[in-house]
Amino acid sequence: MKSCFTVVSMLLLLTGVAAAQPYPARAIRFVLPYAPGGGTDLTARPIAVKLSEIVGKPVVIDNRPGGAGMIGADIVAKSAPDGYTVLVSAASEMSMNLMLFKEMTYDPVKDFLPVTLATTTPAILLVHPSVPFKSVKELVAYAKAKPSALSYASVGTGSPMHFAGELFNSMVKIKMVHVPYKGAAPALVDLLGGHVPAGFVTLLAGMPHLKSGKLRALGVTSAQRSSALPEVPAIAEAGLPGFDIVQWFALWVPAQTPKPVIDKLNSELVKIIQSREYKQRMVESGTEAVGGTPGELAAFQKSEIDKYRKIAAVAGIKPE
Repeated sequence: MKSCFTVVSMLLLLTGVAAAQPYPARAIRFVLPYAPGGGTDLTARPIAVKLSEIVGKPVVIDNRPGGAGMIGADIVAKSAPDGYTVLVSAASEMSMNLMLFKEMTYDPVKDFLPVTLATTTPAILLVHPSVPFKSVKELVAYAKAKPSALSYASVGTGSPMHFAGELFNSMVKIKMVHVPYKGAAPALVDLLGGHVPAGFVTLLAGMPHLKSGKLRALGVTSAQRSSALPEVPAIAEAGLPGFDIVQWFALWVPAQTPKPVIDKLNSELVKIIQSREYKQRMVESGTEAVGGTPGELAAFQKSEIDKYRKIAAVAGIKPE
């Protein structure tokens, strides 16, 4: 009888020890809702490598593209809230999709807890060298003199670049016609060919064509100039104070994840994101490393949802 009690006591003790194991005790999975090679990869992979070195456990990248980022986000929303499944999101699935889709399989606010904002990257307003305007102010004057004569390319309907174009239209009271493309590559092909006079694309996609002189930059869409392209003014400098549209990437865990786990993740991730090595790597790709508290990310998400809701209302963008 005594030996039986001893065995039971040992099992209970071992169970307690297992439960008390410090986080992380096993591999962490980063779910990326897009195909390899994009902005989420650029942001997440260096973080995953460094985090694995720090915590001594594998950090696995799991690309789950589809549904405007919602397939990957849904996987994380429905995962166990234990800190071992982390969403590396773009802006779309955590803010803009609310303005584009009537039905979503998850709630971007209620089904996740924020960990940290990782990076931001502005779009850049590019024009073909043949156009007669060389600044944002000259573009606005031209567009007002010739209403609806201008069009602008974006990387797709509902993208940050599309919203940037619509915010631009509303703030300067012009109507450039939106021409959506399926990604930066086809948009740039038509920009380079002069088939569309202007376009909003990411810095990373646009920079090679600026350096070659094949396209001209009028401004970046972030509130301040980009560290990667300091000679190009922010659109906000051209009499549009408050103009600020960026693509952003952040890390989230399922709702109900314990606070100590989030605190641990946040602490290690922010050290990596704010390291000199990571910041330099991001600048080289036209991206700004950020990092911050969960509370700051929650407030940022709310402000982004409010911003895009207003832009959508003015532009007549309705969920389908």
